[in-house]
Amino acid sequence: MKNATRDGAVVASTSARSPRFRGLPGLTLIELSIVILALLLFATLLLTGARAWKRGSDRAICIANLAGVQKAVRGYANMSGLNPGETVPGLEAKVVGPDRFFESLPACPAEGIYTLGGDDIPPLGSLYMSCSLEGSLGHLPEQVADW
Repeated sequence: MKNATRDGAVVASTSARSPRFRGLPGLTLIELSIVILALLLFATLLLTGARAWKRGSDRAICIANLAGVQKAVRGYANMSGLNPGETVPGLEAKVVGPDRFFESLPACPAEGIYTLGGDDIPPLGSLYMSCSLEGSLGHLPEQVADW
């Protein structure tokens, strides 16, 4: 604000009541700390949920891989007229490879290791391929009776 003096010169006034920053009105340090803690809690819950979702999706993809290989082995056995329990030398090469059921053996998304069942057509209810994480992270289908 400008004030005029008696001689007509304009001088800027400095008021003793100039506004000063006193923080946010009504927000104390304790309230601010509570807000920050609540935000940290929500972030923790979000990250925990995302981690659980990732484990669940890895498990589902691994079980789908097991089912796909199992169907490929069953498909080869049906096309060749083979019965469960019969031995086929080089069974993996007849199922996995160029122009086969699988171009290459799938990989476990949770970095488990797949183990193949050898050269025998598995009997109904048992898997041809297993994952090393089947016990610790549940990478095992619940029901395989009709596989």
